[in-house]
Amino acid sequence: MRSIRLRILITCVVLAIVGVGGWQLLPSDNSGQKVITVGTTDVVTSLDPAGAYDAGSWALFGNVYQSLLTFKPSSVTPVPDAAKKCDFVGSGLMTYRCEVRDDITFANGHKLTAEDVKFSVDRVATIKSDQGPLPLFSTLKSTEAKGQTVTFHLRSRDATFPLKIATGAGAIVDHTEYPADKLRTDHGADGSGPYVIKSYDDGVRAHLAPNPSYHGAIGETGGPVDIRYFKTSADLAKAWKAKKVDVTHRQMPPAVIAGLDTSAEDIRMNEADSAEIRNLVFNVRQGSPMSQLPVRKAIAAVIDRDKIVTDVFDSTVDPLYSLVPQGITSHSTAFFDEFPEPNVDEAKQLLGDAGISTPVEFSLGYAPGGTAGPEAAELRKQLEATGLFKVKTIGKPWTTFQKDYANGEFDAYTVGWLPDFPDPDNFIAPLVGADSALQGGYESKRVDQLITATQQFGERGQAADDFKELQQVIARDVPVVPLWQKKDYVLSSAEVTGAQYLSDGTGIWRLWELGWI
Repeated sequence: MRSIRLRILITCVVLAIVGVGGWQLLPSDNSGQKVITVGTTDVVTSLDPAGAYDAGSWALFGNVYQSLLTFKPSSVTPVPDAAKKCDFVGSGLMTYRCEVRDDITFANGHKLTAEDVKFSVDRVATIKSDQGPLPLFSTLKSTEAKGQTVTFHLRSRDATFPLKIATGAGAIVDHTEYPADKLRTDHGADGSGPYVIKSYDDGVRAHLAPNPSYHGAIGETGGPVDIRYFKTSADLAKAWKAKKVDVTHRQMPPAVIAGLDTSAEDIRMNEADSAEIRNLVFNVRQGSPMSQLPVRKAIAAVIDRDKIVTDVFDSTVDPLYSLVPQGITSHSTAFFDEFPEPNVDEAKQLLGDAGISTPVEFSLGYAPGGTAGPEAAELRKQLEATGLFKVKTIGKPWTTFQKDYANGEFDAYTVGWLPDFPDPDNFIAPLVGADSALQGGYESKRVDQLITATQQFGERGQAADDFKELQQVIARDVPVVPLWQKKDYVLSSAEVTGAQYLSDGTGIWRLWELGWI
């Protein structure tokens, strides 16, 4: 995804973004429209689509860039955006072709062409950024452009490919403004989405204005929006209480959410089911104690998800027992089937039978901010209470943390995942498949075979048995331990309309839905 980025997301984490200072892209907005201020703790790691696979960056990409396809609210089927139409050629699911609209220009006035689409996709593979979305294009062999037609040739059948190019990985950039073989470093953003970035200050603020030349799936663009980036959930909550933000989304402190009076006339809270999940990831490389399966199983056997849910998150999340969350087709409870209740005796026997001395000492990495620290502390408390483990928790700023876990610096680490598209494949392939965005070193021929098998079916229900087996394999191999599934909360002042449409729990930010009463 993810790198993890993964598209990753570290829940409630907020840190300094790469780069310093700010820049002005366009003249100031003189429209006179009142700006809506949206607050978040998400981190934007890059404005270049080839260099980011995280929730904060992709939320911005969905407003500034276009992809060939996009998702309507609460829909699992992508619809044309920058494309007139897209279809597989024949029944082989090996060739996918799109006709690009001929009425689209980038915000800088340059015409968007099929060549820009090819260029944008190709540079993801050429640059191979550790933090980029290359894992989503694992089945892509080559891309060709002719006129306004772009054709994708796949290495293997992949019914999910349309879903993948509908994400931030398929964001289209102007080939005259972006280097083909390296990331853009001037923090510019030349897209054709419903908004343009008029000014940007790393980690502080992004000012967006409607793009008057936008043509695509959205009927009407909204008004000007300020996105305010906060370093901690507490900072976001303070700004909300002081009425310095009109809308908040990801992440208010759980205690604040749990204690809100939803009957108050001056606020509105919209709660939606979400597919955002959180995993404990193991570094299974040689040299780490997690390279030993009995150690991983013993940890999985004693983790008490219910206590994490209640003591750390004030019941604003739900316990999760498989990589595929509730609400996504083919969800199962594979980890509950393997480890139904916290069981210290089972963990002790697993380690004893393997001849592993206790306590097992290991490092647990996380990115500080919000509930990440308390969550790590609760995991350490639970594990050390068994007498079987000695845990050293290590907090690192997001960008450093991301690089460190990719380099195997931690034995275990906690990361969140917000799906790129609403399909079970997106919780399996980028997380535990070849070239995993989690970068824990896990490899499984059986997992890769099953992933390929699930991608054969355009009717996704036909892949259900393979997805169930995939989840069972992961519960037996334990490269990760699913911890929880989040609920999605959007708070808004009573004067703001459309906040209920801002997010449907998939990570897409529909800023154009916001307005004033």
